[in-house]
Amino acid sequence: MASRSSATIGLVQMRCTDSREENLHRALKGIAEAAEKGAQIVCLPELFGSLYFCQKQDPALFELAEPIPGHSSELLAQAAKKHQIVLISSLFEKRAPGLYHNTALVHGPNGGLLGMYRKMHIPDDPLFYEKYYFTPGDLGFKAIDTPFGKIGVLVCWDQWYPEAARLTALQGAQILFYPTAIGWHPAEREQFGNDQLTAWQLAQRAHALASGVYVAGVNRFGHEGDPKGGLIFWGHSFVSDPYARLIADAPHDRDACVIHQCDFALIEETRRNWPFLRDRRIDAYGGITNRFGTP
Repeated sequence: MASRSSATIGLVQMRCTDSREENLHRALKGIAEAAEKGAQIVCLPELFGSLYFCQKQDPALFELAEPIPGHSSELLAQAAKKHQIVLISSLFEKRAPGLYHNTALVHGPNGGLLGMYRKMHIPDDPLFYEKYYFTPGDLGFKAIDTPFGKIGVLVCWDQWYPEAARLTALQGAQILFYPTAIGWHPAEREQFGNDQLTAWQLAQRAHALASGVYVAGVNRFGHEGDPKGGLIFWGHSFVSDPYARLIADAPHDRDACVIHQCDFALIEETRRNWPFLRDRRIDAYGGITNRFGTP
């Protein structure tokens, strides 16, 4: 596709409920708002179609999964076409009986599917029991060509891994999107909450700087799960430019539509001043494929 000098992105931060149809309605409303404000590429939070169900291990919750194409993906394709945008969405994919993925879709302005990504890094932490539900992705890391620029899509836990960001950027991605569902354990929030939020943003801003790309993290917000425990999703959907500057940051406690125009000339400027890609010692990195130490 033809190269472009910029792209306007829209991040839809939203609260999720236990109703798929209500969540779809809220997402479609957010998509329309972003498009009206000039967004050309719009991204929704991770698994926006339901409450974050991975807080417990329950075989009945596999019923939340749906095939692709399916009801949700068809509505999202229609929204992309209606608003003439590129739309990034995150769904619980039923690929086959007993085989499920955490999958991101990229629909183009004609409603067609430009690409998909299956989450590669799957966590298994208290209240984030994703390994029970999701098979690790098998599509690899890739840049997706869109009418508004080349983008990469990674999902939540992927955001802590510089390897994922680098491999996607090396394929030409100009913007990395991270649909996310991340929050605080209420009992830890007072002591560790600010540090956890800061670490989350800093890790992704470091990817932006190290590879000279824009990075956008798109989170949900609100308390979900056990009223006496559960998780408080912290919102703070944000955009970082290639210099790692935090140029947009949503609030922690309400719906938000973050709009930013990404100037692709800044990628060139950043990489000229900090030529990290030039100075990479690709001849010396073989050990990166070891789990730890030397074989």
